[in-house]
Amino acid sequence: MSGRRRVVVTGCGVVSPLGDAPAALHRALAAGASSRKPIELFETAGIGCREAGEIRPFDPQGYVGERNLRPLDRTSRLLVVAAQLALAESGWGRQEARPAAEIGLVVGTTFCSVRTIAEFDRRGLRLGPTHASPLDFANSVINAAAGQAAIWHGLRGVNSTLAAGEASGLLAIAQAAELVRNGRADAVLAGGAEELCFESFFGYYRAGRLCGSRRPLPPDAGAGTVEERPVPFDARRNGYSLAEGAALLMLEERQGAAARGAAAHAEVLGWGAAFAAADGEAGLADALARAVRLALADAATAPEEIGCLSASASGSLAVDRAEALGVAAALGERAAVLPVTAIKAMLGEGLGVSAAWQAVDLIETLRDGELPGIAGLERLEPGLPLGGASPKTRRLAPAERRRALLTAVSADGHCAALVLGAPPEVAG
Repeated sequence: MSGRRRVVVTGCGVVSPLGDAPAALHRALAAGASSRKPIELFETAGIGCREAGEIRPFDPQGYVGERNLRPLDRTSRLLVVAAQLALAESGWGRQEARPAAEIGLVVGTTFCSVRTIAEFDRRGLRLGPTHASPLDFANSVINAAAGQAAIWHGLRGVNSTLAAGEASGLLAIAQAAELVRNGRADAVLAGGAEELCFESFFGYYRAGRLCGSRRPLPPDAGAGTVEERPVPFDARRNGYSLAEGAALLMLEERQGAAARGAAAHAEVLGWGAAFAAADGEAGLADALARAVRLALADAATAPEEIGCLSASASGSLAVDRAEALGVAAALGERAAVLPVTAIKAMLGEGLGVSAAWQAVDLIETLRDGELPGIAGLERLEPGLPLGGASPKTRRLAPAERRRALLTAVSADGHCAALVLGAPPEVAG
């Protein structure tokens, strides 16, 4: 790590079904709260899965005031709010207080404004191109939310959007950290955003990835007719529950942050990424193992120095198993006793935002020492080499709070890992 700039987190902004502040979200996760509720955003008749982590109510004007929100769709509004909260916590809330080197924005997302894209296409096909909405057109590209948020907040630095499934948010944080530590930027907001909408929900249902969706139900079947167990690593898990939201971290060069009096909540020590070129669980496990090894090497960290793991696991049969095997391959004996959380048990699968939620919660865990349990975990799948997975929230020992590992795994093959270090008052 010598010879390069150190990257710290000076603020977090989060919008989620379980809270809109890092500490509040962390408390809800530690208490085992669930985000799942009957969906109201769209009709679910004829779909077996009828619950998700919908943010309700969501009133962006309660955060940003009476400015005109009409040009922004739901994804952009979620991201604009998360950016405002992160800017405020980091001390860059007022534009006149921001550095001469402009703040950048790197966003991870799987679909971004897919509902707007679909509606724009439907209207154009049904009524003709002259009836397509100009407001919708501005949001019909995958980088629309990042662009809208940058315009809204006057962020004139780098502006990037990454789409890599469930690994999107982690890769966004990694890219931003790389920009800062290599001197290409002094401050960058990074994280993810994803909306809940019929188009993506129904697509995952038809693909059999949602909890209980592998057994089709009659149109008049009630919710809960088929047991839904979106419980990571559980022997009876049968898919995941979707969720929506946004989360951003403010990443800054450590000396610059200290010079302006900003507190460092955590340090980004290293990251790694790999892609599963081979199909199946073995290929995915191998890719994640490579990503974890790269992250450890980048952070100059040995497996035994990792105090806890925030896993990407969501309740997917194949992906959860591949993740457990990949972590074990990279960490060796440490994996068998490593304290593990998988917050998607409570929040749901947020796709592009999930890893950013994980990062926000992991920062809070390093600060207060409370690692959320995996709510609903009754029996670990036999053969999974993660003995530290537990349904109970646990108090970490001081040594376990110094360095933590975060993983992100996407069924399409994208794998990433991030090593976070504790703030100075914890790390010593």
